[in-house]
Amino acid sequence: MAVKLHGMWASPWVRRVTIALKIKGIPYEYFEEDLKNKSQLLLQYNPVKKLVPVLVHEGKPIPESLIILEYIDETWKNSPKLFPHDPYKRAKVRFWADFINLQLFEKLRDVVKSQNDYEEDKIIKEIQESMNKLEANVKDLYSTATHSNRETMEILDILMITLLPIINGVEEAISVKFIHPENFPLVFSWMKSHDDVPLVEDTAPNHEQLVKFLRKLRQYFRNIAISST
Repeated sequence: MAVKLHGMWASPWVRRVTIALKIKGIPYEYFEEDLKNKSQLLLQYNPVKKLVPVLVHEGKPIPESLIILEYIDETWKNSPKLFPHDPYKRAKVRFWADFINLQLFEKLRDVVKSQNDYEEDKIIKEIQESMNKLEANVKDLYSTATHSNRETMEILDILMITLLPIINGVEEAISVKFIHPENFPLVFSWMKSHDDVPLVEDTAPNHEQLVKFLRKLRQYFRNIAISST
């Protein structure tokens, strides 16, 4: 098969790519990676970061989810498009995709990896500040009129619908509710806007398994902190 995807079931970054491939109708072969015992292929394909996802197209590896999404959209030009045609709109989408990725997804990962409660609280406050910024801009980024067909999703939709499961998982894993729907009604509405779309439902991680995984990961980093003191 011309397209292969190396991923890991709990990764929202991998889920983004999976959803994009399904939206485009691209057949692919999936390889589940054990990140404690990474395959030689993964190390070969992504020697710098050694992380998933990695998309392999006709033997050529492409790492990093946002780069992969853009590659998919440029390589398979069939509708629906993941990025806007207009250069200004495309630039704005890239900005917000990068913001959501760095200030929300990666900060949520940092919460789980935090080595003490002080560090955890600091990151939580940073996430809340970023959520406020996103909430203030949702009306400019999401138009109900352009989302009448919910099977059609662009890159920001993909990021937003994959954000809520990881928020819920992290909050339960660390036993702290820090992102309240009533404080971010527009963001939550966007995150839940495609919940019942089959390709979204089919790719969602099992919540209980995700929480269990995140708890183990958190304990691992807390143990490292304790052993280094």
